[in-house]
Amino acid sequence: MRRGIFGGSFDPPHVGHLGVARAAAAALDLDIVHLIPAYQQPFKNQGHVANAEQRAEMVRLAVADTERLILDEREIRRGGISYTVETLDELRRTYPADELTLLVGADTAADLPSWYEAERIPELADIVVLTRPGVDIPRQSGFTRSVDVPAFDVSATEIRDRAGRGESLTGVVPDPVEAYIVANQLYRQETK
Repeated sequence: MRRGIFGGSFDPPHVGHLGVARAAAAALDLDIVHLIPAYQQPFKNQGHVANAEQRAEMVRLAVADTERLILDEREIRRGGISYTVETLDELRRTYPADELTLLVGADTAADLPSWYEAERIPELADIVVLTRPGVDIPRQSGFTRSVDVPAFDVSATEIRDRAGRGESLTGVVPDPVEAYIVANQLYRQETK
């Protein structure tokens, strides 16, 4: 089986995350893409706004009716700082015969050499850079290839700001995610 690995904050998960994951699955002929919310990202000093369980539930709702996309809670269950190499080690033990492909956005790919035990990552999975217009692909070793994915004019920061102002999130997050955000009054503390 061919498995894509797509991690992030997902604070909240939005149509851009889902669209990129679907496009990568189609372009790379992946059987499944694991969306893995980080418990705590190493490079996010300010932390997440929604807690780990809330972010996992939003991803669960976002992928509920999608083909090939699944929520993977291993980093949340593990707790602490979420290091990609540890997640790939665990996936390799869980699925020893499967092909693992780490999906990395072009904007974060440049930081890959500074990731914890970055030199081990290409040993555990192929690394595919997801490119979009206006973002250059870093010129460094370790990347298997790049895949063009659609550009989505949406950001989690913008969504949190809109939710904080009580504005509609229709079209930027899946409907069940919007309902969850409203019901749980998420991001209201970010009102400016």
